[in-house]
Amino acid sequence: MSGTDKAKNKADDLLGQAKEKLGQVTGDRQQENEGKTDQTKANLKDAGEKVKDAFRS
Repeated sequence: MSGTDKAKNKADDLLGQAKEKLGQVTGDRQQENEGKTDQTKANLKDAGEKVKDAFRS
């Protein structure tokens, strides 16, 4: 996995965490759920990159 992809996935994960926390503080369930979704997407992308790396080895 390239460092750029890893950094982008981490940034997406952190953004999702921030959205989730902001949604919790403001009581905005939609924003909280968007944050959780963003985190899940970032984790899935990261897992996909790890699978690609495993097959390249």
